[in-house]
Amino acid sequence: MIRKLTDVPTVTDGDADDPDWHPLTHHFGLTAFGLNAFVAREAGQELIGEHDESDSGQEEVYVVLDGVARFSIDGAESDVPAGSVVVLRDPATRRRALALEPGTAVLAVGGPARSAFPSTWDSSHFDDVPSLRRPS
Repeated sequence: MIRKLTDVPTVTDGDADDPDWHPLTHHFGLTAFGLNAFVAREAGQELIGEHDESDSGQEEVYVVLDGVARFSIDGAESDVPAGSVVVLRDPATRRRALALEPGTAVLAVGGPARSAFPSTWDSSHFDDVPSLRRPS
């Protein structure tokens, strides 16, 4: 299946200040991980509400697709431009993101941590590629 993000329906929790929320996991019927896209209609709009994933145990990755998002990670703020990736391995990490420009888009991916990801790639492809692995 191929869809433009703008063709994926949006949902809201009833708050008129919400960004456009595209529930990709729900729309495509995915089961391996959570996947959502958030697109700001205006600067200053909250894209990712402050939260942690302590209850779910999920690792989360955010990819800024367009614009600039101000991420707050355990209280430290960083302006993150399009093409950047924010990786949060520790579910207890507090996080929040605000759009600094209209049209700022963030893709959120989450799933439960496990000892390793069962990749279908030949592991030798990564022999010379640096990794930020967790200490054993």
